[in-house]
Amino acid sequence: MRWLSRLLSHAAAAGRTSAVARSTSIHVSGGSHGFASGGWEGSPAVPREWLRKLWREELRKQKEAARALGAFARSYESVEAAGAATEAPSRSYQYDDRDLDPAKLAPLLARANLVIARDIEWANIMFAFEQESRYIIMDPLFPQSPVGFIREKSNVIFRQLLRTRRPFVAEITDAMGNEIFKVCRPFWLINSSIYTEVDGKEIGAVHRRWHLWRRIYDLYLGNRQFAVVENPGFWNWIFSLVDEDDKLLAQIDRNWRGIGFELFTDAGQYAIRFGDEGLSHKFALAADVEELHVARQLTLPERAVALALAISLDCDYFSRRGGWGLPFLIATE
Repeated sequence: MRWLSRLLSHAAAAGRTSAVARSTSIHVSGGSHGFASGGWEGSPAVPREWLRKLWREELRKQKEAARALGAFARSYESVEAAGAATEAPSRSYQYDDRDLDPAKLAPLLARANLVIARDIEWANIMFAFEQESRYIIMDPLFPQSPVGFIREKSNVIFRQLLRTRRPFVAEITDAMGNEIFKVCRPFWLINSSIYTEVDGKEIGAVHRRWHLWRRIYDLYLGNRQFAVVENPGFWNWIFSLVDEDDKLLAQIDRNWRGIGFELFTDAGQYAIRFGDEGLSHKFALAADVEELHVARQLTLPERAVALALAISLDCDYFSRRGGWGLPFLIATE
């Protein structure tokens, strides 16, 4: 008869469970007190220990769901961060001296002074057809032979429509045509920028700051600003690079080339002076370049950024539209 008593006890427990379910569906508004006491008079009471087990089981499931959701959120954030790091533009490149071989920049930039002269663009003079800019780089000590060239590469349609605001890439090469580094100048509306790249890696940039009449440029090596140019504007053609303590680091002079060049062409000439201590002999063009006493010598990567500044100055302030349509006579100095 022992099995019969077990069967009856199981049947009674099942009856109590079904009664609880019916009381829940009928007396929803009765609250938790009514549910625990059976819901109506005479109904069997639900054991409180059983309710505690249900409550604990529900809490456990909620905690597991919260942990799973937190793990998913953390994995999603890590994927987002990895994607952002992968897609980060070269503009945020952290410069490291170990990424650059100084021997590549030294043949051109390890000089006290450089003279950059822009070629005459005959199509621009006669027909206002904008050509790709070309520059010759010379050493004032040896002006007979160029030490490098600057050649612009840009779209012909952009050159005619956007003029000096056009985007372009310029290659700086040695006298044999071997590329040393590049400068990239994107399209701009208000403030121009130009970026210096060596072996495809961005090492520095020059950003122009808007001012009503002053010519202000910030020079960066990586994400660190190492110099600023604050030219008073108007007819001042000397652009001095100074550090945060207002000490002179280098200087770019836009030289006067004669009335014919200045009125009818945009073939400007720029002298970049890095400081020439220790050079006692001067020849030819070097006699026209004054000695410059600087607080410190610029590194080779910083000099590459300074050369990019000279290109940006020429495009921002000293390039003009041609199309005179007259026989051209150069009046030399």
